[in-house]
Amino acid sequence: MYSSLPHRDGKGERETIMTTKSYIKDYPRPQLVRDGWISLNGEWRFGFDDADEGERLGWPQQFGGQLGIQVPFTYETKASGIGSEEHHAQVWYSRTVDIPADAEGKRALLHFQAVDYRAKLWVNGHYVGQHEGGYAAFKFDITPWLAFGEENTLTVKVEDSLDATQPRGKQRWVQDSFECFYVQTTGIWQTVWMEFVEPAHLAAVKTTPDLDARTVRFEYEVAGLRAGSELRLETIVTLRGQTVKKASLVLDRPRLQLELDLVHEASGPWMQSHWSPAHPSLYDVEFILYEDGREADRTLSYFGMRKISIEKGQVLLNNVPLYQRLVLDQGYWPDTHLTPPSEEAILEDIGKLLEMGYNGVRKHMKVEDARFLYWCDVKGVLVWSEMAATFEFSDQAVEWFTREWMEVVRQQYNHPSIVAWVPFNESWGVPNILKDERQQKFTEAIYHLTKAFDPHRPVVANDGWEHTVSDILTLHDYVERGEEFLRRYAAKDDIVGNGISFNKSKYAFADGYAYRGQPVIVSEFGGIAFRSEKGWGYGSQAGSEESFLERFRSIHEAIRATDYIVGYCYTQITDVQQEVNGLLTEDRRPKVPLEKIREINLG
Repeated sequence: MYSSLPHRDGKGERETIMTTKSYIKDYPRPQLVRDGWISLNGEWRFGFDDADEGERLGWPQQFGGQLGIQVPFTYETKASGIGSEEHHAQVWYSRTVDIPADAEGKRALLHFQAVDYRAKLWVNGHYVGQHEGGYAAFKFDITPWLAFGEENTLTVKVEDSLDATQPRGKQRWVQDSFECFYVQTTGIWQTVWMEFVEPAHLAAVKTTPDLDARTVRFEYEVAGLRAGSELRLETIVTLRGQTVKKASLVLDRPRLQLELDLVHEASGPWMQSHWSPAHPSLYDVEFILYEDGREADRTLSYFGMRKISIEKGQVLLNNVPLYQRLVLDQGYWPDTHLTPPSEEAILEDIGKLLEMGYNGVRKHMKVEDARFLYWCDVKGVLVWSEMAATFEFSDQAVEWFTREWMEVVRQQYNHPSIVAWVPFNESWGVPNILKDERQQKFTEAIYHLTKAFDPHRPVVANDGWEHTVSDILTLHDYVERGEEFLRRYAAKDDIVGNGISFNKSKYAFADGYAYRGQPVIVSEFGGIAFRSEKGWGYGSQAGSEESFLERFRSIHEAIRATDYIVGYCYTQITDVQQEVNGLLTEDRRPKVPLEKIREINLG
């Protein structure tokens, strides 16, 4: 890792952050980095198509655009330059881009980090393809439709809906916001960018560390394998600037794997090479692809040597019990909504949560920007990665959800900071899971599908209650006082055996399922509203800083005093629109001194 980025930390003080060798500021895909890339953020032509007649009228070939919009901010946000919160089911984008003449002979890859919900792409009036799913990244190879050395036109139509079977998370599906559901997100909401690569290039790498065996496995996917050419891939692993391992592999098919042992002396004691919140050590990796002896592709990545496991009712990190002090994070900002306004804003949020004594976040109902996960990797923040929910159950919902969830798991797999997958929350999208066998089997299928791709992380199949199969028993309980909490949780058998209900009528397990010794974590609690004239929180609003801190301390001490509970997640880090139960306001101003929150968190 290398000293790189000067930044103000959560206290407003200057710090120099240690980054990976691969770090490029604002680079949108930090797990696979190339030097040559072009950001296409900025001004695009934009228009609404409420009658859905743009395709018939020839907009893919010639779209003037009545408005301008600042990508990647959606039209609902102030930062977009539009700021209209009305729902529009069809919107269009267009811009020109100069393609350098010297890129001819290479493949031009156009990347979208996130577009909500269905994106259709035309290049110079030619239809290229489409992608469904509002939270997963995707790309198109647009080489056949480009004119090199000339100006080219990109046109994107985005189709969104208020359909409750569409994975949407906290986005409202009615005209007005209500309860904990907020203004919808329509269109491009993360970075758009291009890169030019040789026909033979590294398309993807799945990186799996094995702490106990002291090995790391790379599973490579290589594009452009051609008959008659010889491809060789060199992999170089370094730690703190010192070479640990170097290996070379001849490629005779598009998918291969390589396992390297990491027994080494140069980098110091083995334990100092592990990734943890206390010591977020990261290995740098360089992949160099040679075709017929000539360098064709060079990419940079990184990984963390760490192990998440479960044993005897405990979650273990690197074979040591881990007490998780998480905070719920919905990732909204006042003027940009789901889109981080800048990389500095991401760092500010992470800095503040660490300053408050939390060691992780439950990223709630949102698949976050990859740069957020990068900084969690670098700074040692534990992350529970959660899928955006649907709100009705149907065959269509099952298909949409399953496809997008597996895209997300594949894309986020390499991040060491992710320590749990959370595909479902509070029976959203599976409202009759208590007794409906189809809905139960759906959550089981997602659990097992996730474990088939990633057997190394715990999966929480239905966070909060009505669990089916799940590696952790998570509970949501907004009881206000510690004394009441201690009474409710005095008998573990009552909690895990469905003897006590949550949210009035919810129980720990769905019918037909039972406790199997899983770790118990209270993954939502608190939600105390304070210093707000409107909006809502859980329970009664605190009237003063003293009463807020007394209630905050009371419930935290009660959870820590319950010996079979091995972690918690407080609701929540910031206010979000009409929801005012954050420790910070929407614009990130602390409601109480952060050092007092830290003192209570650290007990």
